[in-house]
Amino acid sequence: MDDKCIFCRIADAKLPAHKLIEDDLVLAFLDLHPIREGHALIIPKQHYPWFEDLPDLTAARMMAVGQQLARAMKREWGVERVSFFYTGIHVPHTHAHVVPMSHRHDVTSARYLEDGFEEFSLPPSPGGAALTHTAGRIRARLAEAC
Repeated sequence: MDDKCIFCRIADAKLPAHKLIEDDLVLAFLDLHPIREGHALIIPKQHYPWFEDLPDLTAARMMAVGQQLARAMKREWGVERVSFFYTGIHVPHTHAHVVPMSHRHDVTSARYLEDGFEEFSLPPSPGGAALTHTAGRIRARLAEAC
């Protein structure tokens, strides 16, 4: 636990939260600044700064809890989709967002909205050669990890 980390303090019950699901590995609770009603966060109870730091078992548990929440959200809000994504923008403690999507752009980056809110603009493709090069760079780094 990191006493300075807000999510560690929530996991340790030193700060209040609107808890939804809790077990030995993870805690799911409502986001205080939701994109949409029902927007929840899932955190590991142990402090891991980034999602790639998570032990496999904890990562799998976070995904399973996300699926449970998504099913409940679909029933409650009658939405077709529920988004699940990791971020680390504001708090360096791994956390996943689970958001019932009332609008197709609820979790869309501004980069995709250059033609306005009712449109969806794909960023330009770098092209086949650039994608091949990028894939090769990533595969080389993956091979280093073995």
